[in-house]
Amino acid sequence: MPEGPIATIIRQKLTAGLAPERLEIEDDSWRHAGHHHEGGMDAQPGGESHFNLTVVSAAFEGQGRVQRQRAVNGLLRDELAGPVHALSIKALTPAEAA
Repeated sequence: MPEGPIATIIRQKLTAGLAPERLEIEDDSWRHAGHHHEGGMDAQPGGESHFNLTVVSAAFEGQGRVQRQRAVNGLLRDELAGPVHALSIKALTPAEAA
């Protein structure tokens, strides 16, 4: 299944910012359809509002979990302020992913 436009932007930004060895982007929006969140946000029609990410990058060497999450969130700041409601991030070094 081809990636949608938001997933493509996520892939481009994470690739440019973290040079990952592995990057998996799963649109998990379908699981949130009909769920109401604080502020009235819900899964968007057509998806691309909730994602599960697995990022394996040497850029995470020496960083703790929170630093890694902040790095990913920082790169995706614009998307998180707009169409993306939630990210589940699994950020690993190559050694941790082996």
